[in-house]
Amino acid sequence: MVKRMFLMLLVAAVVLGGIFGFEAFKSHAIKQYLAAHGNPPQTVSSVEAKEEQWQPRLEAVGSLRAVSGADLSAQVAGIVSAIHFESGADVKQGALLLELMAADDIAKLQSLKATAALARITLERDQKQLKAQAVSQQTVDTDTQTLKSDEAQVNQQQALVDYKSIRAPFSGRLGIRQVDLGQYLAAGTAIATLQALDPIYVDFYLAQQALGEIKVGQPVSAKVDTYPGTEFPGEIDAVNPKVDPATRNVQVRAVLKNPEHKLLPGMFATVAVVVGAPQRYLTLPQTAITYNSYGSTVYIVEQKGKDAKGAAELTAKQSFVTTGATRGDQVAILSGVKAGDTVVSAGGNKLHNGSPILIDNSVQPSDNPNPAPPDE
Repeated sequence: MVKRMFLMLLVAAVVLGGIFGFEAFKSHAIKQYLAAHGNPPQTVSSVEAKEEQWQPRLEAVGSLRAVSGADLSAQVAGIVSAIHFESGADVKQGALLLELMAADDIAKLQSLKATAALARITLERDQKQLKAQAVSQQTVDTDTQTLKSDEAQVNQQQALVDYKSIRAPFSGRLGIRQVDLGQYLAAGTAIATLQALDPIYVDFYLAQQALGEIKVGQPVSAKVDTYPGTEFPGEIDAVNPKVDPATRNVQVRAVLKNPEHKLLPGMFATVAVVVGAPQRYLTLPQTAITYNSYGSTVYIVEQKGKDAKGAAELTAKQSFVTTGATRGDQVAILSGVKAGDTVVSAGGNKLHNGSPILIDNSVQPSDNPNPAPPDE
């Protein structure tokens, strides 16, 4: 009986020992598997933080307008008798563009000139008669006023005749013709637009804090998306003496060189105003920065040792940074990174502090201070 009980206890001990041993072995195997496969290295690209010379600039979006621009029209009504311009032509100041029928007005002008000529003859004759005391001074005075009145009517009619001829008020480029030969024009009807294109103005707004950094004559450059990669140089021409109380911005006008007439009134442009002396900043691509509500961070590449094959084991160390101004694809780093540090430039969104990483720089994010759209 005792022997049987002993055998039963022994069998139970062996079974329980096997069960507990198997569970321990399974737990150890799972831990080893997780240790080997739970946190695989993440592939990222990297860049070396380095200092670059940086010219401080103020940037704004502006609108182009002509130095002189107008929609030409006639001051008086009439029928178009002659057109002396083509759409899109360049014209000089004073060039005759269009004529309205003016035969009646010219005839009336000739009649008034004849009347004025007769009044002049009468005055000259009476002045001679006055010397001989054949007429009174009152007669001569009346003749003088009559002549002045007739000459004034001649000048008035001459102005009316001149209104029938439309001339270019300044040199520039004409737009598309809006009238045809024989068409009746009411006073004020647009004939064509005339725009002086070289130089050309660009108007933009800057925050009031920039007033201490800008002045008339300061160099600027402008870009338009019509001509990627092309900068149009110029300088500040005027600063509005009033700050907009609603936005606290001040209007600034710059004048740009436009010898090829590439810039046209109405275009929008990105304007950069050069301010201050060049400075040196530590820069990184903007893709290297992770922006969070609690601060901006980057991942610095650190070497923790070498694996069994002698390859470097790299990890990512999270570092808080203070960022400065941006320039194209670059951002200035004021603190948190030292020159020469290797920083993760892409792929940081899948990392955490201490993550193992692999570096693959076959594809790098853009790090251009003056990026431009690719040519199509």
